[in-house]
Amino acid sequence: MRSLIFFLGVFVFVSCDPQTQPKPSAYLSLEYPEKVYQKISILRPYSFEVLASSKLIDEQEDWLKIQYPALKASVSITYRKVDHNLGELLSEAEKLVFKHTLKADEIIYKDFSNAKKRVFGSIYEITGNAASQIQFHATDSTNHFIKGSLYFYTTPNYDSILPAVAYIEKDIFHLMETLEWND
Repeated sequence: MRSLIFFLGVFVFVSCDPQTQPKPSAYLSLEYPEKVYQKISILRPYSFEVLASSKLIDEQEDWLKIQYPALKASVSITYRKVDHNLGELLSEAEKLVFKHTLKADEIIYKDFSNAKKRVFGSIYEITGNAASQIQFHATDSTNHFIKGSLYFYTTPNYDSILPAVAYIEKDIFHLMETLEWND
């Protein structure tokens, strides 16, 4: 009986030792606005719909920047006229995607095709701590070529920005689905 009381006494004192556990870092919880789209109002050789709460920045040479101020992110759109150089434009776009392989865990590509609107392209999702998490390009194969890249204004930490990447990725798919060439 004494040994049982002794054992219980030792157990109580040993098990009650307060050890502090480090707490994991917390990340900011982002709130996402409701998805309402509108057609871009800036005159370009192309048009598409963007999130109404995003901000459009008019840039030179028919380029465009779509900013997401609340998410501290932007999608940069570059435009090039196709002049018997489609292979060069596609190669350049792919080089920019695969430039991220050093920091990327994986690069997943999805082809996009809308023959009715003459829009053909690819979307690349770059997982890991790369500088750009999504890149895409689209062309009509004869006259127009656009390339887009998603960037966040912060040091890449893929785990913490993943919800924002998923949110903007839906907008990029919508952009591709509504893309039209203005001939």
